[in-house]
Amino acid sequence: MASSRDRQRKLARAKLDRQMARRAASARRKRRIRAGLGAGLAVLVITAGSAWALGAFDREPETTTEAGSTCTWTPQDPAANSNLTDVGTPESVNPPNRGVQPMTITTSIGEPITVELDLAAAPCAAANFAHLASRNFFDDTTCHEITDEGAILCGDPSGTGQGGPTYSYFSENVPVAPQVDPSADPTVDPADQPPLYPAGTVVAVGVPQGTNGSQFKIFFKDFTTEFPSYPIIGKVTAGMATVDQIGALPRVDNGSGAQVKPETDVVIQSLTVGEPVEEPSPSASPEPDPSASPEPDPSASTAS
Repeated sequence: MASSRDRQRKLARAKLDRQMARRAASARRKRRIRAGLGAGLAVLVITAGSAWALGAFDREPETTTEAGSTCTWTPQDPAANSNLTDVGTPESVNPPNRGVQPMTITTSIGEPITVELDLAAAPCAAANFAHLASRNFFDDTTCHEITDEGAILCGDPSGTGQGGPTYSYFSENVPVAPQVDPSADPTVDPADQPPLYPAGTVVAVGVPQGTNGSQFKIFFKDFTTEFPSYPIIGKVTAGMATVDQIGALPRVDNGSGAQVKPETDVVIQSLTVGEPVEEPSPSASPEPDPSASPEPDPSASTAS
């Protein structure tokens, strides 16, 4: 147990170091950009002034689409891991990054499980699952583990915990453990903090951590850890009873000495991903038309 915890801490520390390095590189790029902007601003003002004088701004502006992010798909060597399956790679540029995307998981147990993939927080994860689903990657695979964390583990066609596509992608939305200082407020109990992974949370799983592919967990219990590493990609919106039913199955040895394999095979019959749905903003509701005639009130009928 101690060695496992030490290993988790080392992985978390390594991940934090990589994140800090990326942030530092990003900060350097921003400083270079700001320096270049100062030199280019004068040219931009002169050019814009000339264009205004020539009437370039007299027409209606065109609507442009905001650029999204770029996803990086890191190749994985199938020669080094025979459990990997080549199904190509998703599109890399400008994945949908607003609203949610529905994912439906139909298993051999219970009703279908409906998940909302979070496009704003994890656009590359959503693009990954949409790509794999379009290739029927998950069909006829199993949820091969029920973990001690209170989650079901699915998405590996090999059922070994080592399977996936021939690429991996980075973790986008890993929660940060709250830093609770009881000495600052003795009334605060760390155990009362909201769970990092509430029941119904869907996360990507990488082997090793940070190299995500096709595997995912659905938590059927609240889970909190001192060193969170799972990136959150969505949440269950329907079919939680099925998740609970799977989580309650007896577990047997998976062949490695770990009692994590469901005694009854849980087969994903199909996993599909629908079209993105942009969540309407509160201000998007139609304004009342003052010129419209009011609807008659049935309760206002007069007695004859």
